[in-house]
Amino acid sequence: MIQIVDYGMGNLRSVQKAFEKLAVDAEICTDPAKIAGCDKLILPGVGAFRDAIAELRQHGFVDAIQQHIAAGKPFLGICLGLQLLFDVSYEDGEWEGLGILPGKVVRFPESPELKVPHMGWNRVAATPGCPLFANIPPESYFYFVHSYYVVPNDSAVVAGRTDYGQTFTSVVQRGNMFATQFHPEKSQKLGLQLLKNFAELT
Repeated sequence: MIQIVDYGMGNLRSVQKAFEKLAVDAEICTDPAKIAGCDKLILPGVGAFRDAIAELRQHGFVDAIQQHIAAGKPFLGICLGLQLLFDVSYEDGEWEGLGILPGKVVRFPESPELKVPHMGWNRVAATPGCPLFANIPPESYFYFVHSYYVVPNDSAVVAGRTDYGQTFTSVVQRGNMFATQFHPEKSQKLGLQLLKNFAELT
């Protein structure tokens, strides 16, 4: 069973509906105790980093998420769910994240040529062999909505990059832990293929 973490913030139902289209069981999880018994875990997210990490702590999800990832079980972070994996975010202050990946979350620089937030379809150059991108053509387009992006300390975890005035990390992988800055559930056919690939991980 796939569990989708419900901490009061995120596009839970749209993620669940995407799996329904794939005929894959995915349950919205409000109880951290259920995570220990799940096969795969998804951490979605929309909104401010500060509020999200506070809600995760308040609802008791932090230890459960860390233990799931440490056990090597498949995990997928989406958008803010990617950013929360890192040490620190500088969104409207300085906020400690889950600390699962070393690195930081920073805002796109202001530029007259670029709109912030970065919103719409953009190309993802995925690392060859990344299982999330099986049966997805190279340099495919996915849907983004974000003003901040991650800067990993270790380039080995970078599994995809995207250009928006600069090249930024749009996908990370470490073992069975994956996270995307874009929204696969909003990315039509190729987004569904990516979620199918995740559902089929062992």
